[in-house]
Amino acid sequence: MEVLLPKLPSFKFPSATYCCSITSRSSSYVRFGFRRVSVCASTVNEAVAEPIVGFLSLGHSTRPHFPILHQEVNGSKLVYLDNAATSQKPTAVLKALQNYYEAYNSNVHRGIHFLSARATDEYESARRKVASFINAIDSREIVFTKNASEAINLVAYSWGLSNLKPDDEIILTVAEHHSAIVPWQIVAQKTGAVLKFVDLNQDEIPDIDKLKEMLSRKTKIVVVHHVSNVLASVLPIQDIAQWAHDVGAKVLVDACQSVPHMMIDVQSLNVDFLVASSHKMCGPTGIGFLYGKIDLLSSMPPFLGGGEMISDVYLDHSTYAEPPSRFEAGTPAIGEAIGLGAAIDYLSGIGMQTIHDYEVELGRYLYERLLSVPNIRIYGPAPSEKVERAALCSFNVENLHPTDLATLLDQQHGVAIRSGHHCAQPLHRYLGVSSSARASLYFYNTKEDVDNFIHALNDTVSFFSSLMDAVSISSCRDFKLE
Repeated sequence: MEVLLPKLPSFKFPSATYCCSITSRSSSYVRFGFRRVSVCASTVNEAVAEPIVGFLSLGHSTRPHFPILHQEVNGSKLVYLDNAATSQKPTAVLKALQNYYEAYNSNVHRGIHFLSARATDEYESARRKVASFINAIDSREIVFTKNASEAINLVAYSWGLSNLKPDDEIILTVAEHHSAIVPWQIVAQKTGAVLKFVDLNQDEIPDIDKLKEMLSRKTKIVVVHHVSNVLASVLPIQDIAQWAHDVGAKVLVDACQSVPHMMIDVQSLNVDFLVASSHKMCGPTGIGFLYGKIDLLSSMPPFLGGGEMISDVYLDHSTYAEPPSRFEAGTPAIGEAIGLGAAIDYLSGIGMQTIHDYEVELGRYLYERLLSVPNIRIYGPAPSEKVERAALCSFNVENLHPTDLATLLDQQHGVAIRSGHHCAQPLHRYLGVSSSARASLYFYNTKEDVDNFIHALNDTVSFFSSLMDAVSISSCRDFKLE
């Protein structure tokens, strides 16, 4: 099929091989003033719309690929700014899931018939796509899990219980997600290991100098995020990995907020383990992945027992498969893995550097517009030439509860943000608050989304201010009457 798409120089399109693997190839034309490129019929609305420079932003050109964004919520146009919690799904991913269940639904690795063989090929193809996406040496270094939380638990229970002993040290930061704290608390209780936490510096970034000072021969593993889901700060993972390795420690990176937004090269970072979730990178829920260096994975015992992860089973013992099968007990999330593979195709078609560059600009715009809101407190570092912020802002407005803000933004303006502790209670306590509001962007968002959000937020703040003024006046009158 031929379809007209606008042009952005650094974009890449799905390869000819990818297109040829799809059976439907009927041709038609769509004319909207865009340049014409040839794509397969089933990739229409999925291929990346490359904007003409100076005409369409990346957000405008990709929004047509996300059906959910084109609706009204509570009588207003939906403005979705909750991407750090989960991303929306392009038509390409929805079709990949539908195609699996309609055309070749079958269990993997366990059948010789056509459906099983095709399902297995597509499932393992998804693993290879993940490996390529993060530049792993070998697809065997990719273990599919049900989410990033399970991936961290896998490392904690399999590697941690086998390698940690009393007084060994595990270093984390106060800004970690609960999923990166709780498993290591449990393992520390079982092994006698000690958890040590790095505080924030004056810029509200985890103090990397203090982290470096904490490292010693007692340190066995460093568990850190790449991008904070609250502070929007970005840690120098390559440096942290080098410092940790210098004292013989391993490094586990929570990359849930970085893999969807920037180029990740695990070989360059030289981390031992890295985890991410599909649903934050345009893929389905119910699947994530663990990257682990193959020598480490090969040395680790199984996390769960059952079918698929065995080599041989006897009545008194079992032997185990090599990684990654050793860590994928039972029937896996086959459709979800295939959907993740389609999401990676989609993101790769745009180009992760293109996505990152666009989000840096859009994130700075969000930060600067938020500063105009009266009595606002934005958490994390201010963006500058030397300090990079992710495209999200957690904030509070003086005397207003974040859930009240989020509720009215949704009900009165159709704006979706997150409120609460964002699975980071220790960080919020450190900041002296119990919760915050958070607006988080993705590449399909636009400056108009930000403008609509700021307008809605100002309107909401004004409403509550007027309400509090009215209550205050009423209270004063009641007092005088008494």
